[in-house]
Amino acid sequence: MIFATVGTQLPFDRLLLGLDSWAASRPGVHIVAQAGASRRSFRHIETVSRLSQDAFLARLQEARLVVAHAGMGTILSAAELGKPLILMPRRAKFGEHRNDHQQDTVREMARLSNVTVVDDGEALHAELDATLARGFEAPRTRVQAGCEALDPLLEVVREFVWNQPQPDGTRSRLRGRQSA
Repeated sequence: MIFATVGTQLPFDRLLLGLDSWAASRPGVHIVAQAGASRRSFRHIETVSRLSQDAFLARLQEARLVVAHAGMGTILSAAELGKPLILMPRRAKFGEHRNDHQQDTVREMARLSNVTVVDDGEALHAELDATLARGFEAPRTRVQAGCEALDPLLEVVREFVWNQPQPDGTRSRLRGRQSA
């Protein structure tokens, strides 16, 4: 199963349409997408607007491949689970976000061995074909020199994403951890 997520704040139909058009000629590949705020319907992928944290984690664990916008929560969760990840950053010029900060995110995250970055539907199709041909295995690449420099940044983001304060004073933890 391929799990796709575009977050929940803004529509990201460019990514979802790319997946749907690819899936049209691959009826045997099951794709589930958390479509967020999208108002479109898709014929060849299964969509849900939102998932609970537990359901999101279950989909990530079940997935052989994750396709997503450049949201740090998804990137960190997929990395922790060792899932190959295709990222397509949202672009302000298409009205997908308020600015192009996701371009900066993918520039850094592309150093991770499980991450591939695509810019458009054509590149997404090519990478999906390549990933399918590899049996959903992440490409065997050497980690680029200097990747260790990302560790402090990743730890700060990890704590922010996975250890969120709740209105009742407890702390929510993704990845199935118990609240503190």
